[in-house]
Amino acid sequence: MDPISYLFLDKTTNLAPHAILILTAILSILWYLFKRQPQPPLPPGPRGLPIVGNLPFLEPELHTYFTNLAQIHGPIFKLNLGSKVTVVVNSLSLGREILKDQDINFSNRDVPLTARALTYGGLDIVWLPYGADWRMLRKVCVLKLLSRKTLDSFYELRRKEIREITRYLYEQSRKKSPVNVGDQLFLTMMNLTMNMLWGGSVEAEEMESVGTEFKGVICEIVRLLGEPNVSDFIPWLARFDLQGLVKKMRVCALELDAIFDRAIKQMQKLKSRDDDDVECKDFLQHLMKLKDQEADSEVPITVNHIKAVLVDMVIGGTDTSTNTIEFAMAELISKPELMKRGQQELDEVVGKDNVVEESHIPRLPYILAIMKETLRLHPTIPLLVPHRPTETTVVGGYTVPKDTKIFINVWFIHRDPNVWENPTEFRPERFLNKSCDFTGTDYSYLPFGSGRRICAGIALAERMVLYTLATLLHSFDWKIPEGRVVDLEEKFGIVLKLKTPLIALPVPRLSDSNLYL
Repeated sequence: MDPISYLFLDKTTNLAPHAILILTAILSILWYLFKRQPQPPLPPGPRGLPIVGNLPFLEPELHTYFTNLAQIHGPIFKLNLGSKVTVVVNSLSLGREILKDQDINFSNRDVPLTARALTYGGLDIVWLPYGADWRMLRKVCVLKLLSRKTLDSFYELRRKEIREITRYLYEQSRKKSPVNVGDQLFLTMMNLTMNMLWGGSVEAEEMESVGTEFKGVICEIVRLLGEPNVSDFIPWLARFDLQGLVKKMRVCALELDAIFDRAIKQMQKLKSRDDDDVECKDFLQHLMKLKDQEADSEVPITVNHIKAVLVDMVIGGTDTSTNTIEFAMAELISKPELMKRGQQELDEVVGKDNVVEESHIPRLPYILAIMKETLRLHPTIPLLVPHRPTETTVVGGYTVPKDTKIFINVWFIHRDPNVWENPTEFRPERFLNKSCDFTGTDYSYLPFGSGRRICAGIALAERMVLYTLATLLHSFDWKIPEGRVVDLEEKFGIVLKLKTPLIALPVPRLSDSNLYL
């Protein structure tokens, strides 16, 4: 054989195995593509405009707007809000699919830019991505900070504030002066929260000035968190902050940070004077102690973690609790027979010659039913905190892309006529024979969410709301001033509020005026 023929034969022999492998790979890919099941479609939804999508068509009351869209497009539908795909879920079965069956995949949050600016880059329990840092922080808060033992130790702080509002309302009743119930509740919840956060750390003479700053900052923070931000929907515009919302939130964050820094410095002064083993008197002392204990762990607690958790406590302990109690009072004042039933239970358990204590609460099932029914009809966060899937998945037979913003419309789920009898009526007795609780295991009732990202502060919220509500009902009858009516219309925001503030006149009902002092 001549050299050229030999060389040609040698090269074709070497190429043959490679050619076979390439051909096999191509055929395998073609077979897979032809045999693969087609991917389910995206959920249905209304048409939008180029670039902005459905943004121009959003209505201010998102919870009712989404409910109306569900009647047209079904229990799961899609909106294109700028460049972001948003999916809204409106049924308990789909809620269960997301919060239980696919809980891990949906355990991250869609963090708005204002929240990131407020919480040191999203270091709090609400917004922190699911992972080791989040698990550490939640474990610390639930097992150490919000445990029954810790909350019990702060009872006297709560009692002090409840006695203060009772005394104030009694003084107003003697003047026959109506009160703005929401404003007084906010002040009480703010003082109560502030005392639990750092009541043992801040000098008494500084508490009033801190409280004044605190109130203004909280009100502005809640407003900014509820404002739709175009930068969240069209990220390439974020650098311009066209609405100035992030800039305003940073101002609030700096003011709040200054308050936290002063409290921490005060606490450190007290610590230097006391023994390290002294009993913690507030949340801040607990957190700083845990920070020192966890300093050598794989996921240490930083000062910014502590401040971010305090932000959660500020928002969760003031505005949310205030609105729940105000809704409950408005419902009861508009239905005197239900208020009488609650007061009758209180008279039997507490008596008119005594004041309500937290120890009475476990024996007040109807008061608990009032709280549950209020959170059913007027859920504090009507769309829950938005979830975000880590991977593309299928929900309800539709494809939900990775990083989609997920709203779960609990406001509608709580009013679903297929689940709830007379769903729009305020009827606390429905919970006397129904085993619903706040744990998120019944997907027809999710006032605090469900799954891994269920609200960490349920135990605290339950104590604050029940104790305050029981005291208001036990200590006073409530009347509407002449010329006014109770308006139960809701106003949508980061938390659900009464659109028209509740103005009412407290009328003392206890046997001895000294019980109000």
